[in-house]
Amino acid sequence: QVQLVESGGDSVQAGGSLRLSCVASGLRDSLYCMGWFRQSPGKEREGVARISTGGMFQYYADSVKGRFAISRDNNKNTLYLEMNSLKPEDAAMYYCAAGVWSGGSCSSADFGYWGQGTEVTVSS
Repeated sequence: QVQLVESGGDSVQAGGSLRLSCVASGLRDSLYCMGWFRQSPGKEREGVARISTGGMFQYYADSVKGRFAISRDNNKNTLYLEMNSLKPEDAAMYYCAAGVWSGGSCSSADFGYWGQGTEVTVSS
């Protein structure tokens, strides 16, 4: 059974930084695309960043490019999201997701496994 557990969410001031973590269990091996999504009240869930199975390729939403960095440590089964220069509009519930790799660099991967989320609050 796949389980994704996020942590690291907190309340910060605008301009601050946070590091989110997601520990995965139950994945048979490291051949999973992984990503971060977020959702704030009244808005649809949006993709923030995704990363290829080995970590070589990363993809970001335009709104976070240059500020956020996604990485993974397959030895620790852990996904990270480093968030810098946070803005009030970054406030949301952040979700970790995993999807079985089916070829390519994960740029258009489907995600079938989801965590429960960790909340990020950014005050102006």
